[in-house]
Amino acid sequence: MSTDACRGGRCTAPETWTSAIEHIAQARTIAISGHTNPDGDALGSCLGLGLSLRGRYPEKDIVCLLADNAEVPRILRFLPGASEMIPAAHYDGIPDLFISVDVPILERLADSSAVARRARRALVIDHHPAREEFTDLVVRKTSAAAAAMLVAELIDTAGFPLDANIATCLLTGIVTDTGRFQYQNADVAAFACASRLLAAGADPARISLEVYQSQRLEYLRLESIVMGRIKTVSRGLVAYSYIHAMDLTECGVTSEECDGLVDIVRSVLGIEIALFLKEVEPGEIRGNLRSKGSLDISPVARALAGGGHAAAAGFTYRGSIEEALDEILPRLDELVRSVESPTLTEA
Repeated sequence: MSTDACRGGRCTAPETWTSAIEHIAQARTIAISGHTNPDGDALGSCLGLGLSLRGRYPEKDIVCLLADNAEVPRILRFLPGASEMIPAAHYDGIPDLFISVDVPILERLADSSAVARRARRALVIDHHPAREEFTDLVVRKTSAAAAAMLVAELIDTAGFPLDANIATCLLTGIVTDTGRFQYQNADVAAFACASRLLAAGADPARISLEVYQSQRLEYLRLESIVMGRIKTVSRGLVAYSYIHAMDLTECGVTSEECDGLVDIVRSVLGIEIALFLKEVEPGEIRGNLRSKGSLDISPVARALAGGGHAAAAGFTYRGSIEEALDEILPRLDELVRSVESPTLTEA
């Protein structure tokens, strides 16, 4: 199966899933992984699919892998099955089927890429645009707000189990990738899928409590630093902020806790683009871009060897914060030149 199965971002069940379901049924051993530095969609999709497949095929050996040799991020440890995840670096099996969820390129699999390479067959389930595919069995739907929606579609098409635990995992993916249904990708399909998951027993209050209302004081102090550094450029249409590796150390915050900091910058009144830079370690910068309106920031991310969607993208930069800003801000300025005046495009 190729990306042609989802040409133009449209998937048609059940034909789209036929080969995927067949390979799942035939595999005796299955390994599932999301991307490095996993977010709610990567982990929710991985765990939701893993739990459903175990329910349908209790005789199969099914494992959910972490792409990094690290623990599950603290705010996502409440997800059912999270405590059973294994770092890919500790997994030496040769699975009959490797399933990649929420990953557009092989490099984003980090340690799990080695498992993908030695697997007898690989399946990609993803909603990101991809420059090229790293396997020939692909279900890619770029119009989907979250990879979790595709996993839900697979479960529904195949008749796999869907209980409260599975539904909570998948709803976490949708909630986090739509920014609590605040981003432009929060469309009718996203709400419809969320409704089906609620009907299956998903717990949105638990998701909200764990992901958004359980921040440590140390993290909140780091938020204040980010707020204090926010600046606007390009006639007020671009806002940016940043943290240094030393800030993380001094505040006692891990890099994995910082995924939501870009939304602080995104909240600035009147901007069209938000940029947040996080220095993971000296010389390595991870950047997050967000568009609040119709501007497509994904080409900027791709130019920096990153990727993502029109409204949300990311990249890794080798150098200092200052060097990164010197290179990125002119690109963003060029992008917003077509905007004649600030507009409020937030819902």
